Order: sequence, then structure tokens, then C-alpha cells
Amino acid sequence: MSTITTPEHPPIATVDPETAAFFAVLAHPAPRSRGVRFVQSLPTALEALRANKGRSVLTTLGIIIGVAAVIVMVALGQGASAQVSARLQGLGTNVLTIIPGSAQSGGARTGAGSVSTLTNADVQAIQQDVPGIVRLSPIVSGNAQVVAGDQNWQTRIQAVAPDYQQIQNWQIAQGSFFSDQDNTSARNVAVLGSTVQRNLFPDGNAVGQVIRIRNVPFTVVGVLQPKGATIGFDVDDVVLIPFRTGQVRLFGPAALNSISVQVGSADELDSALQQINGLLEQRHRIRPGQQPDFSIRNNNDIIQTVEGVSQTLTLLLAGVAAVSLVVGGIGIMNIMLVSVTERTREIGIRTAIGARPGDILAQFLVEAVMLSLLGGLIGLGLGVALALWIPSLAGWPTVLSPQAMAIAFGFAALVGIFFGFYPARRASRLDPIEALRHE
Repeated sequence: MSTITTPEHPPIATVDPETAAFFAVLAHPAPRSRGVRFVQSLPTALEALRANKGRSVLTTLGIIIGVAAVIVMVALGQGASAQVSARLQGLGTNVLTIIPGSAQSGGARTGAGSVSTLTNADVQAIQQDVPGIVRLSPIVSGNAQVVAGDQNWQTRIQAVAPDYQQIQNWQIAQGSFFSDQDNTSARNVAVLGSTVQRNLFPDGNAVGQVIRIRNVPFTVVGVLQPKGATIGFDVDDVVLIPFRTGQVRLFGPAALNSISVQVGSADELDSALQQINGLLEQRHRIRPGQQPDFSIRNNNDIIQTVEGVSQTLTLLLAGVAAVSLVVGGIGIMNIMLVSVTERTREIGIRTAIGARPGDILAQFLVEAVMLSLLGGLIGLGLGVALALWIPSLAGWPTVLSPQAMAIAFGFAALVGIFFGFYPARRASRLDPIEALRHE
């Protein structure tokens, strides 16, 4: 800085161009866009968070727990849903199950399946007159004590056609399924479910062994892959024998317990159901308005219903976990309000040297968002680690969802913006003079 002296005037101070430009900017700061303000606020926000490391970490705990909880809950829900869907797929897809109806005695009605109304002739009529059917199996079943050596087991015996394996999506663990020739010749062969095999043959060597069902000898030709419990009962607790063998050797020419029908695609299910229903009503002489003596169940409807319930439970679990994110956001708002109070004098100084309200708002809002993003990143890593660790620890299946991870992280950022805006706005509205007086 230099001075100029003349005889007529006292000394005048002159300012160099750089200093003049600096004070001009302070007096009349150039307008800045919101994006520029936020970018320029990043270093200040990072420095403020670094100065209170312990408080910053504690503040993000709610967000960390919330994001991790959402990811783990969704992973558990989708894992359970996938497991249930896999088991339901084991019941067969695009399958219609026809079961006998109920009887009525006076005013009392018995349950479904209490009357034997389905016959072999119904099976033949369905096979001949209903298009689109790819597989069909009549079923006769009953409970019996099965004996193998010195072992015995009470189980369900089902006499079925060879197509039953594909209809029910059964896989073979040992040996093979019985053939059309076995069924036509009414051979005494049997395929064991895994539960029956485990109880009759603890050593695992069942194929080729002889079992006795109602004192009739049967040779074991195969063992089924386990499916586990489905809709409340153990589907592996079963012995399958050829349909004709069951009628000739065990059950007699009795009426059928059910008929399983599989069509080529899901689009053909409704048409096949209507045609089978009309055919059986005609064959059983069901008059208009009269209650049919049979019912038809659509396996696909059952599968979709259960999957819908599983998805609803998954969303419920995720919603409960998301409450932690809201709680974490409230924690961020509280801490940011405390921070505004502690830094009131700093806000006054910044405003006095030219900072605009938008600059103050941007700084505190960036701090809140950075806290949320930091908590979101840590929660993301923790949630993924827990979701991958749970199956080996507890045996529960989990399925990681990229959508759930993205939504949880995005929600964490929105929580920071929503709950950080009020403290930031409050800081930007402080009176500079009152702020400078604050101790």
C-alpha cells in the first residue's frame, strides 16, 4: 500500500489491485449456483466432522443400524420366500388336482374327499376328451405299516401312474422310478421317500431290498430325493407303488382318492380346468345349482398365494427395519441443532465477512448429508456381511437384493436431507449481529 502527497491535499492511501479486488468480493460477492455452494461447502463440512469424530460416529449409529437392518431383513425374507417357492415347485407346476367331494347326511356335511366319487372311467374320459393334457395320474392311497427286516415304519402308501414322477417333479436319489411296463404288469415294486428309507434302512442301502406292505412283498427299485416339509406335512414320508399293483394287491378296485393332471403351460390351466369341470359334471349328472361331488385345485394358485404372503412379510420386515433409519435421522437433526448453537459465533463471523444465508445453509446441510452417507456406506457393508454370514451361523437361507441395498442407501441420503434441512435453515437465518455477540 502506498500514499500520494500534494500541497493542496493531505496524504491519500492507495490500495494495490489484488487487495482492492479481495475487499470488493467481500462487499459484493458474485452470485453462485446452488451446486457451486454445495461443492465449496465440502471442505468446511469435512473439517467440522473431523473436529468431532466421536460425536460424528455416534450420530451415524442410527443410520448404520437402519441400513444394515433393512438389508438383512429383506435378505432373510427373500431367502425364506425362495425356499418356500422351491418346495412348492416340488408339488408340481401347471398341475390340477381333482379330489372327491363331500357327503351330506341330514343337515350335516362331511369334509372334502369323504365320498368316493372318482373312478378309472373318469380318468380315461379326461385323457381322451380334454386337450392340452401332457401327463395324468390316478391316485389311490392309504396308511400301512411297512416292514423291512427288523425295522418297521407307519407311512402313507400311494399307488400312482409312472407319470406321477414328472407331475410332482420328483427327483431320484438312488435307483430308478418304476416303468410303464411295471404298471401294466402290476409288478410288486416300490419307490421310497427319503423319510421312509432313513427309518427302514439306516445304512442307506435300500435299492434291491425287500419290504412288506400289508404282508405283501415289494422290491425297492428307487429312493426319492428329499423335498422336506411342505404346507404342514412331510412329503418324503411316502411309499410309491404302480397304480395297477395298488389296485390288484393292496386296495382293490376301489374308487380313486384323487387325480393329478398336468397341462403344457400356465396359459392352458384355466381352459383345462373349465373343460374338466364340465366333463365331470356331465358324467356325474350334476344338475344346475347342485353342489358338485368333486373339486378341482389349481397348484399354481396355491404357489402364487404363498409367494404373495412371503413377499408381504418381507416388505413388513423391511418396513419395521426402516423405522431405525427415521430414528437415526432424528438423531442427526438433534446433533445438527446442537452444532448450530455451538457454532453461532462462527456463523456470525462468516456472515460478517460476506457469506450469504445460502452459503450457511449449504454448509450445514452438507454436513448432515455426509453423516447420512457415511452411515449408509458403513451400514451397507455391515448388512451385506451379516446377510452372507447368517446362513453359515444359523442355517437360515438369505438372498441379497441389489434393489434393497440401493433403496436403503438412497433412503439414508434422503433422511440426511430431510432431517438436516431444518437445522441448516435455522443456521442460515441467524442475525449476524446477535450471532457475533454470542459467547
